[in-house]
Amino acid sequence: MKLKGILPSNVESEILSGSIQNLGLMRILDYTLNDIPNKSDKYLVVNKCEAVSPALEMEVKSDVGDPDSGILLKLKQENETASDVKVGESGILLKPRQENQVRTAAGVPLKPKQEMVAKSAAQIVHEQHRNMAPAARLAMTRRVHPLVSLNPYQGSWTIKVRVTSKGSMRTYRNTKGEGCVFNVELTDEDGTQIQATMFNQAAKKFFDKLEMGKVYYISKGTLKVANKQFKTVQNDYEMTLNENSEVEEASNEASFVPETKFTFVPIDMLGPHVNGKELVDVIGVVQRVSPTMSIRRKSNNEIIPKRDITIADETKKTVVVSLWNELATTVGQELLDSADQSPIVAIKSLKVGDFQGVSLSTVNNSIVKVNPETPEAKKLRSWFDSEGKASSMDSVGSGIMASSRNGSRSMYSDRVFVSHFTSNPSLGEDKPAFFSVRAYVSFIKPDQTMWYRACKTCNKKVTEAIGSGYWCEGCQKNDEGCSLRYIMVVKVSDPSGEVWLSAFNEEAEHIIGCPADELNLLKSQENEENPYQLKLKQAIWVPHLFRVSVAQHEYMSEKRQRITVRGVAPVDFAAESRFLLEEISKQKASQ
Repeated sequence: MKLKGILPSNVESEILSGSIQNLGLMRILDYTLNDIPNKSDKYLVVNKCEAVSPALEMEVKSDVGDPDSGILLKLKQENETASDVKVGESGILLKPRQENQVRTAAGVPLKPKQEMVAKSAAQIVHEQHRNMAPAARLAMTRRVHPLVSLNPYQGSWTIKVRVTSKGSMRTYRNTKGEGCVFNVELTDEDGTQIQATMFNQAAKKFFDKLEMGKVYYISKGTLKVANKQFKTVQNDYEMTLNENSEVEEASNEASFVPETKFTFVPIDMLGPHVNGKELVDVIGVVQRVSPTMSIRRKSNNEIIPKRDITIADETKKTVVVSLWNELATTVGQELLDSADQSPIVAIKSLKVGDFQGVSLSTVNNSIVKVNPETPEAKKLRSWFDSEGKASSMDSVGSGIMASSRNGSRSMYSDRVFVSHFTSNPSLGEDKPAFFSVRAYVSFIKPDQTMWYRACKTCNKKVTEAIGSGYWCEGCQKNDEGCSLRYIMVVKVSDPSGEVWLSAFNEEAEHIIGCPADELNLLKSQENEENPYQLKLKQAIWVPHLFRVSVAQHEYMSEKRQRITVRGVAPVDFAAESRFLLEEISKQKASQ
């Protein structure tokens, strides 16, 4: 039987001197047996060993007998010791050439070559170096490490990887001056990925050398714990290459490592990722493609191209994806030309923002695949052709406040129970704090001031003008009419307790189910049925997802907590169930 082994560094001198040779026999005195993640084979890590015999020129293959039959070659002389023999690949014992032949137990003669020259590993490698490409030399002299085995405390290593994503060269300025930087994503044959970053001289040295889709041997880099804020791949570490790092292209490696791997997030589950540090992958059917727009960057006034596409998936939700820079002009134009065919796009490494509730945006390392040949794409195409084409779609961000200035992110971000507010009366003392909560509206005071008269132009409060009409201080004008806008408080409850929330016009409309003008009309129609009271009753015990802000205000020389509704959305029970399952998984993982 065969087993892969790793020799200790303290036997390097014996290998170079020729004591330990290729196809030679050695005795393992101490070892450990390790499993390498994502590898089916076990590796014998040798702690202590000694050379036993020099090598034959070749191994005995199975044509001398069945390797599973246990037949061993008989030694010619009874007094021969283990130092005179060697083990072949099939497990058959051999001895170095001393006489004309050695016979097996079955009588089959084996005739090793008459003149055998023992060569050291160093000599073999030196001969193989002739007429060999640099990458092949690197492969011969260094053991390739899987990416999953690398860590910051490791010594020298060599990896064999494909460039699966390449960012553009970027410039930066800090207290030390100006510089340049670019990133690549590297993938090994197991599909493990890592991000490598190069600065200044290293960036200039390797930018043209590292080409998208090609395979390389890379060594003499350093690793550190990945910064989650800039993390684009699923790896705990990130790599830095400097000007002394070695990068050699591996030729004839077209089939090495799989293509880009995606971990798709359904569109209706993007909410928990809003403004998060992790990037996401999505797949969807293209519904709309906008023309190219020119956007001026605030930091340096540079004008960059942008194009928005709207995609949908089997959750019957849509989301807008902003393509930036080259993706807007290349892939974006391709999608515009084929928009009538509803192409499918798979996009890797997208930032999730809160514009229009939920939105997606490409980054430097994003990858866009149009109509990929993957099971997910085929499944999505089948659904769209049979059902999705005729289905009504809703934006995943509908009902979620878009303004980041209001602390709005997602109804699934910073989720807490009501008791979090009641048990922390000092919340929002320094600055407003933002949370999300799922709760029922449990009580609405019918006799409270539910609305105010507002200017139709600026929505500010108006007063009755002398004579007729309403005066707006903000607009400095008189108007014959005005509108009513909600300003109310509601009590909400969840399994942990209850609390009062302040709700303004848009949010209150979601809760009550009608504009303030309509509710006022119902109030004026007092009769036995009392439609006003009935409308408020219909709003009770309805579940909602609330995005709220918590701040401190002073009333009668006493600081009080004010909780204001910033966004309201109905409960999507499918999305809520997925959210709860994800929370359960996190709890299990932390135990």
